[in-house]
Amino acid sequence: MKRRRKTEEFRLHLLVCAGTGCVANHAFDIKEELQKEIARKKLSDEIGVVTTGCQGFCERGPIVIVQPDGIFYQRMKKKDIPHLVEEHLLKGRPVKELMYIPSPREAPVPKMMDIEFFKHQRLIILRNRGRLDPENIDEYIGFNGYQALEIALTRMTPERIIKEVKASGLRGRGGAGFPTGMKWDLCRREPGRIKYIICNGDEGDPGAFMDRSVLEADPHSVIEGMTIGARAISVHKGFVYVRSEYPLAVKRLKIALSQAEEYGLLGKDILGTNFDFDIEVVQGAGAFVCGEETALIASIEGKVGRPRQRPPYPSEKGLWGKPTNINNVETWANVPMIISRGAKWFSSIGTKTSKGTKIFSLVGKINNTGLVEVPMGITMREIIYDIGGGIPQGKEFKAVQTGGPSGGCIPKNMLDLPIDYESLTQAGSMMGSGGMIVMDEDTCMVDVARYFLNFTQEESCGKCPPCRMGTKHMVYTLDRKTKGKGREGDIQFLESIAENVKLSSLCGLGQTAPHPVLTTLRYFRDEYEAHIKEKRCPALVCKDLISYVIDDKLCGGCTVCAKNCPSDAISGEPKKIHTIDQQKCTKCGICITVCPPKFNAVKKVSPAVK
Repeated sequence: MKRRRKTEEFRLHLLVCAGTGCVANHAFDIKEELQKEIARKKLSDEIGVVTTGCQGFCERGPIVIVQPDGIFYQRMKKKDIPHLVEEHLLKGRPVKELMYIPSPREAPVPKMMDIEFFKHQRLIILRNRGRLDPENIDEYIGFNGYQALEIALTRMTPERIIKEVKASGLRGRGGAGFPTGMKWDLCRREPGRIKYIICNGDEGDPGAFMDRSVLEADPHSVIEGMTIGARAISVHKGFVYVRSEYPLAVKRLKIALSQAEEYGLLGKDILGTNFDFDIEVVQGAGAFVCGEETALIASIEGKVGRPRQRPPYPSEKGLWGKPTNINNVETWANVPMIISRGAKWFSSIGTKTSKGTKIFSLVGKINNTGLVEVPMGITMREIIYDIGGGIPQGKEFKAVQTGGPSGGCIPKNMLDLPIDYESLTQAGSMMGSGGMIVMDEDTCMVDVARYFLNFTQEESCGKCPPCRMGTKHMVYTLDRKTKGKGREGDIQFLESIAENVKLSSLCGLGQTAPHPVLTTLRYFRDEYEAHIKEKRCPALVCKDLISYVIDDKLCGGCTVCAKNCPSDAISGEPKKIHTIDQQKCTKCGICITVCPPKFNAVKKVSPAVK
């Protein structure tokens, strides 16, 4: 393996974000151009260029951070590189116009940790975010990597490792929140010489990219955590199950596994302790239901990924009928920090029942989209307004969905709700794997429930009737509402069938699928009633319940809307009032987009049907 120059040999480091988001925006081209320009200026002996994993502030990519200056450059383009190298790297003058533009609360020329998005976070799982090359094991070791493994293998018994994880209060970060140490102990106590551990990296929630980012940015943290877990449970074979839609994560994980084995940190006789452990990568085909433990096990075995009845639980009878422990990516990545810094340190973070931190993918109608890690117990308001920067265009916050498509929608009046397992469950939602989708005033909650329920219905394996048929009937009922065909009794029907599906489905997919319906009915019942009784969409979203009209008091007769209408539904002469033929209108919305701001004459309305 190629050895890198020591970091202290360079005056400056340019850290180029190479997470999937930045790579899609040509981050590798940025890196190559930086190296070329640095060479032209004869600065190669002074300045190193390093590709890192995801920095978290995804919507600002491609990102380049200059260290140790801490200067954060955003949305970089190849044409910007010569100016950046000349001014900042050669002359020592940071280029303000290429930096992240701060809010009034931030420093005029902010360093990375001055930026609101970063300063409110607490990093444990993402401790190495954006500071090391994920394809270089030496850099991971340089940041105390594999130190916890050495402690666990040479100074702790398996029982002591489990005791420490139990004392930390770590709970599974994949959704259910089951105590990790207890889970390990149950598997360890099962009789039999052959046992397995699995890392569940099957992340299928819309808008979620937590596991992918950890695997891309810091794969060795997951490998180290799994190896410690294997020692605690007395396991010699592990699997990382990753969906094939994550090619960069798979590539970096395989590189990391090869490097760990080369360094004697994986494979036979790890660190000379006579402990053997191997990890194999298995790529899933992208079925959402394979995030459920028993379906995932079936997929690894080469079968159709369908859940089975429990008990027996995987800790009793899992992969190929052997005791199996499954934790997700985020859970495994926590383990090295617990072992190296101690259970007392970890348990001091968070709340009484929810310890440590949680990663969320913050997406939707929010100014700062990206990946954030925050202590348990932080409020929704702090995430959305302090870290997320609030709602674009000054619009009103309406709701946030947590827990992925099977999670619930939390309304505005619960913005100060602390984020922990119990609080979210009490509100009708759940922690889930960490998806957080923000919605503004222009969001129709009936349509949101329909969208997410349609997703889970399509992803249902179809094995059990409650999920297969119940979700289908709920989708059909919601679809009728959004088309203005809602009927009296629909709300009661939805509540009844949702509760039945929740109580009688075989696996977690069906048991949680009704959450979007139940929470939107609980907090936004008036919108359902408007769709049913008035055939009106208050948010002006449902196409069958809205119309586009031209305000005759504002129309200047510029003809722009008529020229751009694809269905020829707009008529009118130049400098005279235009009208829209509702029979021809396809409600594409182009007219409202192209209408000049000085007129702002096209309006979207949803009049109540008498």
